[in-house]
Amino acid sequence: MEPGRAGWLLLLLLLPALGAAAPGEFDPYRVLGVGRSSSQADIKKAYKRLAREWHPDKNKDPGAEDKFIQISKAYEILSNEEKRANFDRYGDAGESQGFSQQQHRQFHRFHDGFYFDESFFHFPFNSERRDTSDEKYLLHFSHYINEIVPDSFKKPYLIKITSDWCFSCIHIEPVWKEVAQELEALGAGIGVVHAGYERRLAHHLGAHSTPTLLGLINGKITFFHNAVVRENLRQFVENLLPGNLVEKITDKNYIRFLSHWRKDNKPHVLLFDHMPVVPLLYKLTAFAYRDYLSFGYVYVGLRGTEELSSQYNINVYTPTMMIFKEHIDRPADVVQAREMKKQLIDDFLSQNKFLMVARLTSQRLFQELCPVKKSHRQRKYCVVLLTEEGEKFAEAYEAFLTFAVANTKDTLRFVHIYSDRQLEFADALLMDEEKYHGRSAVVILERRNNAGKIAYKALEEAWQGSKEDSFILLDLLDQLRTDPGLLSSETVVADLNDELAPMFLIRWFYSTVDYISDWWDSLFHSNWREMMPLLSLLFSALFILFGTVIVQAFSDSSDTRDTPPSGKEETATKTEKNDTSFNKESNSRIPKKSFVEVTELTDINYTSNLVRLRPGHMNVVLILSNSTKTPLLQKFALEVYMFTGSSSLHFSFLSLDKHREWLEYLLEFAQDAAPIPNQYDKHFLERDYTGYVLALNGHKKYFCLFKPHRSGDEGGTSGSCEDYDALQHAEARGKSSCSPGSRSIKNKLHKLSFWMERLLEGSLQRFYIPSWPTLD
Repeated sequence: MEPGRAGWLLLLLLLPALGAAAPGEFDPYRVLGVGRSSSQADIKKAYKRLAREWHPDKNKDPGAEDKFIQISKAYEILSNEEKRANFDRYGDAGESQGFSQQQHRQFHRFHDGFYFDESFFHFPFNSERRDTSDEKYLLHFSHYINEIVPDSFKKPYLIKITSDWCFSCIHIEPVWKEVAQELEALGAGIGVVHAGYERRLAHHLGAHSTPTLLGLINGKITFFHNAVVRENLRQFVENLLPGNLVEKITDKNYIRFLSHWRKDNKPHVLLFDHMPVVPLLYKLTAFAYRDYLSFGYVYVGLRGTEELSSQYNINVYTPTMMIFKEHIDRPADVVQAREMKKQLIDDFLSQNKFLMVARLTSQRLFQELCPVKKSHRQRKYCVVLLTEEGEKFAEAYEAFLTFAVANTKDTLRFVHIYSDRQLEFADALLMDEEKYHGRSAVVILERRNNAGKIAYKALEEAWQGSKEDSFILLDLLDQLRTDPGLLSSETVVADLNDELAPMFLIRWFYSTVDYISDWWDSLFHSNWREMMPLLSLLFSALFILFGTVIVQAFSDSSDTRDTPPSGKEETATKTEKNDTSFNKESNSRIPKKSFVEVTELTDINYTSNLVRLRPGHMNVVLILSNSTKTPLLQKFALEVYMFTGSSSLHFSFLSLDKHREWLEYLLEFAQDAAPIPNQYDKHFLERDYTGYVLALNGHKKYFCLFKPHRSGDEGGTSGSCEDYDALQHAEARGKSSCSPGSRSIKNKLHKLSFWMERLLEGSLQRFYIPSWPTLD
């Protein structure tokens, strides 16, 4: 056969398959039977009705399964405002609408039969054709919690939330790829979250649409709200960093800056460059090493830096980095390069993280400078100068510093400590001997374990800094090199105090500023749906305030008012209300309140009743449906009646018909709960959660779970004599507790009072969650 005729034959065979895959054939509005102007409530109502009708377990039609999948896909498109807008605008939401399950299988059989390269069609929305450069940045929930969040205290992260069927994600892909490579080379972290496969992580990050870009630093999330261009993304990452990382240095302040090593106990780094602004690479480096080094930047082209450049003989045409330690007249180390790369800077700084004689100001610093020995070849000895503050001890310190500079070795680390600030540490080494009082002492020690056990030997006499003292110390160090048993004394030292930790008021002030900034950012960038609880609370408070003022303004003080009821009448009223709510069974109890306040948990009061619940308070929530509301509430009120005296307990109920997805998401974290099915599972509409009770701790983000009593359910089911419609009519007439079916429903809460007692004792299992999901 000629090649030309073969090509035409192949094209004719491809046309039917391509026609079957035309995206215009799938119309989600037509599948759900709603109009283009329908609200989300109408779309959700139509979806529930069709899902029940075409569920494969209830509908035996051969095409029920395909129809059910189409209904689910249509609802997934129309329930997402971005996908719905894309469909309305372009006629396609990227969800393979044109492929029914049968057509999709036919197309792939055709593909498998002819073995041609499907990249010929260039479908850009399929994940298999997506650029694979994002694969190395993909994040998973456990990886994010255990590694990325702790690492965000060393470098900021730029994270993208994307999905397979996202048009806007494709538009920003070139810019994202360029910026990700550039920022990663500078030292920033890059992450990608696939919302389709990591729905839990996307929800935890607060991403409700794709694409979403956000920054993570110090465990705090900040959303990106500007146009996705290179300059905006770079500026966004730079704005994540604290503003005081790098100090601008000139001839006027360089001596003060370099002399600050006594106070902050850190080496000081100066970068000399001809750029007018501090490079982003230098800012990221300063953030990564902020616990060890202080950073300054010198713009050599600025007038007022001539003396500084001349003092240290700086080449103004080549970027130069210098590290200063105890001596500010000369740098301890220098590096010059035409292009300062991240690897070069990291190697340079990691070798100069500490002063020549660093002061032990915290337990963390002690563990780093004096590590526990791991083997005989990795012995690390610390030579410690114990002295006090003041000019009186300056000569002894300077002599010790001179000795340390001349005898620097890999196995030795010279440190000093203020004994008046670390009294417990000093007393454990010097045993409160009289000869050391008011004088300096030198101790050679080796840490044996992380519990504080050390082996040590102190110089026989106090350290005065004389040549004789230096010879004695040098002789001990030479003996120690050949005889580790020289450290014959052992003791246990307490953890060092953190001398440089900020005071409580300062920490409280910083926490308050962070909270206000988060609230201010959410106020202007959150959507109205997220702001509804706050706005509702605000308008309710204003309504009550102005309502009270108006009533008082128009009320006549001379009007006669009804006299309050007598004590007997009030008691009788409460007793009558008690009998109505809890029947005759509650008469044997002695409650602290005359009634049980059970409110419905809705999206209006969700934030105040759960998310921002005060510490120590819990909300006990009953799960019910419309058909079981009355009998379950009566039984619930009776079971929790004896616990209404506790002001830390709040009682609510949640409608299973409205908020099933919220409940199933929460139950995923319960280790002993049954696995929660996906919405495409055939049994997802039939799982019964009525009678479940959850004790929710909004502040600490955990809940305790009560499951219905099974024996009561089984016993009551066989005796049921009313169908669903009859039960509804009985409830409407107020006779919801007379049938065996209602008794079976009440039995679901059997032994709930015992569970409540264990809840107050704190003996129930707790299931922790990363964050509370939204209640739609």
